[in-house]
Amino acid sequence: MYVLLVASAFNSLTQRVHAELRDRGHRVAVELALPDVALGDTVRRHRPDLVLAPMLRTALPEDVWAAYTCLVVHPGPVGDRGPSSLDHAVQDGETRWGVTVLQANAEMDAGDVWATADCPVPPVGKSDLYRGEIADAALEAVLLAVERFASGTYVPRPQTAGRARPPVRQDDRRIDWTADGTERVLRVLRAADSRPGVRDRLLGADWYLHGGHREDGLRGRPGELLATRAGAVCRATADGAVWIPELRAPRAAGRPATPRLPATLALAGRLDGLPPLRELPAPPDAGPYRPAWSDIGYHEQGRTGFLTFSFPGGAMSTVHCRRLLDAYRTACTRPTSVLVLGGGRDFFSNGIHLGVIEAAADPAEESWANINAMDDLALAVLTTTDRLVVSALGGNAAAGGAMLALAADEVWCRSGVVLNPHYGLMGLYGSEYWTYTLPRRVGPALADRLTTEALPVGAAAAHRLGLVDRTVPCAPGDFSRETQRLAVRLAALPTTDSRIAAKKAARERDEARRPLASYREAELARMRRTFFDPHAPYHALRRAFVRKERPAATPPHLTRAAADRRGVTGLAVPDAAPGPGSC
Repeated sequence: MYVLLVASAFNSLTQRVHAELRDRGHRVAVELALPDVALGDTVRRHRPDLVLAPMLRTALPEDVWAAYTCLVVHPGPVGDRGPSSLDHAVQDGETRWGVTVLQANAEMDAGDVWATADCPVPPVGKSDLYRGEIADAALEAVLLAVERFASGTYVPRPQTAGRARPPVRQDDRRIDWTADGTERVLRVLRAADSRPGVRDRLLGADWYLHGGHREDGLRGRPGELLATRAGAVCRATADGAVWIPELRAPRAAGRPATPRLPATLALAGRLDGLPPLRELPAPPDAGPYRPAWSDIGYHEQGRTGFLTFSFPGGAMSTVHCRRLLDAYRTACTRPTSVLVLGGGRDFFSNGIHLGVIEAAADPAEESWANINAMDDLALAVLTTTDRLVVSALGGNAAAGGAMLALAADEVWCRSGVVLNPHYGLMGLYGSEYWTYTLPRRVGPALADRLTTEALPVGAAAAHRLGLVDRTVPCAPGDFSRETQRLAVRLAALPTTDSRIAAKKAARERDEARRPLASYREAELARMRRTFFDPHAPYHALRRAFVRKERPAATPPHLTRAAADRRGVTGLAVPDAAPGPGSC
């Protein structure tokens, strides 16, 4: 079947729907709903069997939904209506929510229901929830709706009642630091964590606050800053404190959007006039998915070490990379035979931090520093020969982050993960030793197609292609526990010690054939030319990405109908793709 995806942006859910429909043999194309594009003409040009809108901020025009069956994915249960469904769910403290696939008509979110699925609402940020439990429920409902449509016999059921809820505005998100307890503050921050943030006043200026994590030990005068940790600031609530990782300056009139930045970087200069804030080290049991918060954490179980990390939006700045490298080197001093890198529920990594680069005094120099820091981290993983290293992807990975994962001996990912193993859409050749690791896994021809076609790859297809060694079918919140169980079992296998010895010998053979330094030198030569050429497309593409600028038209690589019986456009998959075996 030919399915046309119509979306306001090619976001994470749209990418997952695109990848999973292709994985089931459908032909899929994408058109963005843009202000100056006549969507009716665009849809008629495609002549699809079905129009599906995974993420749409505006209503479909009548000349589209009257001529084609158009299914809209609404991130709310049956009867819920309005543009701020998830914001309400998180801020109101809902414990269960749902996704509804409904038919577009003249009234927003009021069409007949084709499928629905429910899901839990864990205490996480809205964007994490959206990429996790909501995306899982959306895929369940979408696949059922598509199956029902293809049958030609299913009659969707009308909605008998609806609750239209207003958009959540900044007035609804306002925090009263003198009166609001930690629970409400966290719900408000989480409901706006990625977009739009919570507008607030801090150190004499207006800011949007992004993200929030509980702090159990510190107390202070409500509203005051108490400490810093890993770029975040700790702020006192009425009955406790929260960590706020990122801040964003308001957009000036007539100016483009500003990037989210680590809080201490955004406040640089303003913190100097305060009594010295203590840089609070993470306690021994801290981590991004443990009660005491830090963006990097480490723990052990038997002969297995777990180095967890979670950076907002999956972006890794120069500082992030260097701190993670320090933690990795420390983890490598421990007496373990397996080291798991990642293992959290949200993004693994999306590569270099374009926001920090854009805000730098010299973006070219910061780009260069950032890519070298990413390379240093990838090199440390590649040259670890005294234990097995597993990259554990509970969430999506893209560009340099996807290639960083490939530096490990094995790559495990949750069944809902989407990979984007390419750099070209940002005008970059790429680094992180990808010219060594990607062909090593999938072969040169497939590596070339993946990096030039620049389409998302779902977990099942990634496993067939050899990009990953194991998929873990579990809920987002269970991935850490499942990873721990599998890794502990791997460490206990009698073959693990012999695998470590074989790994060391293989690395020595590869190094003799072509040193890793040679791959790095060749990749970075091309990256340096791009970074320091002011006319290179990378700079305009980076600015557009950071400033949330809409494209003038749908990128051509998305408008082409893509399908393949093995799940990736035009890619012939060998019976046994080259790459390391799974445990």
